[in-house]
Amino acid sequence: QVQVVESGGGLVQPGGSLRLSCAASGSIFNPNTMAWYRQAPGKQREWVAQITSGGHTNYAGSMKARFTISRDNAKNTVYLQMNSLKLEDTAVYYCNLVAYGVDYWGQGTQVTVSS
Repeated sequence: QVQVVESGGGLVQPGGSLRLSCAASGSIFNPNTMAWYRQAPGKQREWVAQITSGGHTNYAGSMKARFTISRDNAKNTVYLQMNSLKLEDTAVYYCNLVAYGVDYWGQGTQVTVSS
């Protein structure tokens, strides 16, 4: 059983920054990929960024210049550093862990960008 828990969301002003964390626990197999997704109200869930257990990263083009994904394998934790936040970044951010084709999802953490 694998548990994935996000944290770090909150209310932030436009142009501000947030750092999201996702802690995974349980029987985590390697190699694996951890990723961030987000879903705004009325919108489909979209992929934001991903990072493999080997440290290889990929980003959605719309946020590549502002977001940074990283991970600490010793802590089984992935981070999403979000800078220069915009109103359109408002969404529930979800963490995803994939290992050998099996997906594990967190409950999501709310990010609200507002003046």
